Amino acid sequence: MSSEGRWTVMDAGALRRLGEERIDWRFKGMPADAAGMTVAELAAERRNLFDGGFHPPLVVLDASALEHNLTTMRDWCERRGVLLAPHGKTTMAPQLFARQLEHGAWGITVANFAQLRVARAFGVRRVIVANQLVDPAGLRWVAGELARDPEFALFCFADSVRGVEIMAAALRGAPRPVDVLVELGAPDGRAGVRDVATAEAVARAVRGADGLRLAGVAGYEGAIAHGATPESLATVDRYLRDLRDLAGRLDLPEDAILSAGGSAFFDQVADVFDGARTVLRSGAYITHDDGFYRDISPLGRAGDTPFRPALHAWAQVTSRPEPDLALLTLGRRDVSFDQGLPEPHTVRHADGSRSPATGSRVTALNDQHAFLRLGSGTTAEVGDWVDCGPSHPCTVFDKWQLLPVVDGDTVIDLVRTWF
Repeated sequence: MSSEGRWTVMDAGALRRLGEERIDWRFKGMPADAAGMTVAELAAERRNLFDGGFHPPLVVLDASALEHNLTTMRDWCERRGVLLAPHGKTTMAPQLFARQLEHGAWGITVANFAQLRVARAFGVRRVIVANQLVDPAGLRWVAGELARDPEFALFCFADSVRGVEIMAAALRGAPRPVDVLVELGAPDGRAGVRDVATAEAVARAVRGADGLRLAGVAGYEGAIAHGATPESLATVDRYLRDLRDLAGRLDLPEDAILSAGGSAFFDQVADVFDGARTVLRSGAYITHDDGFYRDISPLGRAGDTPFRPALHAWAQVTSRPEPDLALLTLGRRDVSFDQGLPEPHTVRHADGSRSPATGSRVTALNDQHAFLRLGSGTTAEVGDWVDCGPSHPCTVFDKWQLLPVVDGDTVIDLVRTWF
């Protein structure tokens, strides 16, 4: 990756102040005896996750898996010659944004004004908003940010002349333009133009608007295909070729970018966009999962070094009402279930020993309970802890304001989220 991708600058003071926040009842899972301590003080104690007063259920981040995933994605992007602006909506954790930028990310992607304000509060200077911005109040705030910080660069999508008109009106008088990417959609899909004529009209409107600059073409292939079947992969390729061909028709500037690439098909983006200035927006790679992305990740499919699941949901057995049934203190308020149920891995027993949850599976979630059907080789008693792997990272982080980072069983840091 070129030196332009090494955007490591964030607001160190804002990140440091996260450690000054006081622990109290707002943060579920935190030790009761840590009330009144700062986050930094609790992290410095290096408490044991199981004996240090933490209350299950508790979702934690594995430090070594995080580092592995950050390094693996950085190295892959460098080999393929593509830039990365990971989607921050996955974690909404500025501390993790900083880690991604330190590992070579070109910028950070967000989905809306609220997420953009979080990124800016912590000093992220290059941001893609992967949507068309049509709220005048939010756009006026953007104009103020451009005036306040001369190093702030904003990219956003556009898929209508009306949207361009709204942006131009609200940004009139801004000290420099917002970079606009014409978004290509697909029939029955979500946002994005549906035909070349509309794309050309949008591009003309951007070129003629004060406060805007035509900067490229963007899309999201993950919205049109699910799974790694030959048919899905072929659909993705066709869409990406259309996006590439559209870029060739729009008389783009020399520094224009082509942006696509969620966490499922970023290899195809790199293949089809080969030779173009490509910006991927993959976000879920940083934690990976034990379900949706594990089964579809291109690194796993291609035989490259795979990502490792970094999210672990620890819960206690609260009831054993039937011989093969254990109820866990883990529910829909704690862990994802939109792309599959959590996967049980390990049981930690009262004496500290561990055994695999062989043949066991979570069959259902209530708001606060998981139904764990025990395999014949699994022993789990009331009070035991069970490690479950979430099936989809993007809908885990929003359920937790503070997540411990663990090295083995030791809590070495705490990550704050903002949803």
